[in-house]
Amino acid sequence: MTQDEDRRIRAGRAAQRVAHVCAAAATALLITSCGTADDPKGAAAPSAPASASASASASASPKASLAPIKPGEVRIAGEVDKPYTITLADLRKLPQAEASVEFVSAKGDQKHTYQGVLLHEVLKAAQPRFDQSKKNGQLRGVVAATGGGDYRAVFAWAEIDPGFAKSQVLLAVSEDGTAFEDSAGPRLVVPQDTRGGRYVSELNQLWVGTVDPVVDGAH
Repeated sequence: MTQDEDRRIRAGRAAQRVAHVCAAAATALLITSCGTADDPKGAAAPSAPASASASASASASPKASLAPIKPGEVRIAGEVDKPYTITLADLRKLPQAEASVEFVSAKGDQKHTYQGVLLHEVLKAAQPRFDQSKKNGQLRGVVAATGGGDYRAVFAWAEIDPGFAKSQVLLAVSEDGTAFEDSAGPRLVVPQDTRGGRYVSELNQLWVGTVDPVVDGAH
């Protein structure tokens, strides 16, 4: 065997060893990649999208930021620019209206005269965010009144707005000349109702919003 032939044999063997090493490395790399992509134990847990985290924080923050309601206070909140809290003492300082009403309650026929503040004036001060780009956007508005024992009744905005209705829904501060106790809060008086279901006592919250999120989100 000549020296040239010997060198060619050695070069061929070296090339084969290099090929084997490359093939082994490629196989190992492929296995590692597959394990990372498909094996949940080997893959890092995906992080939650920033938008989802922000959304969760946003949905939790409004409720968490609300201070507890003290006895006798009424919180005006919801889709308003200026939420605030009002008391019987505050209501007594405002212009008063009077309503003589008759209605049926669980205790039988009722006939009373109430003094108080127009509900529309109290809510208007909170500046409800009605969509003015819509024709009569306020007609999409609703008001939820919550009282003692988590009792709740709902009104359409048009029922309390003097621009649409003749009724005078009151936040009453007295009944038949007797003032309500400050710790009890005002009573909602609804002259147009023949039954007393919406005469919410121990009123503590008035929420203003619109039906759009419910109606537009319905399927």
